[in-house]
Amino acid sequence: MRIIVAAIGRLKGPESELAERYAKRATQSGRSLGWKSVEVVEIRESRADEAMKRMMEESIALANVIPQGAAVVLLDEKGDALGSQAFATELATWRENNKPAVVFMIGGADGLAASLRDKADLRLSFGKATWPHQLVRAMVLEQLYRATTILSGHPYHRV
Repeated sequence: MRIIVAAIGRLKGPESELAERYAKRATQSGRSLGWKSVEVVEIRESRADEAMKRMMEESIALANVIPQGAAVVLLDEKGDALGSQAFATELATWRENNKPAVVFMIGGADGLAASLRDKADLRLSFGKATWPHQLVRAMVLEQLYRATTILSGHPYHRV
């Protein structure tokens, strides 16, 4: 199963280093669970003048990243706030159901189109606070690494 984190915008600086560290860890520890890779796909921000047009252009670009048959997880402040164990269980279920990929979608500042939200198998929230996109990407990658440790019985995750 491929894991894809598709995000609007490009990371730089310390956030990039943190995200890369967790992506590498998740890739390495995920292999024993049948994960082929953990990929990060960065999509350029739209330069459109109107917010609705930016949102549509970015949503179309994100939708083009979704492989056929993949589970889609939308990062959404109005989504479900899952604990790490429940998050790991969702990933394990998709793996057991032979999903070829799981795609995590992180939208831009204007949000995502309803058509993309409708494709989501899960809408995931990291709480009621608004988080910068750079941190959300690092948080998703850390949770992916944490999920691999939970599923493999590694002591990284402590209850």
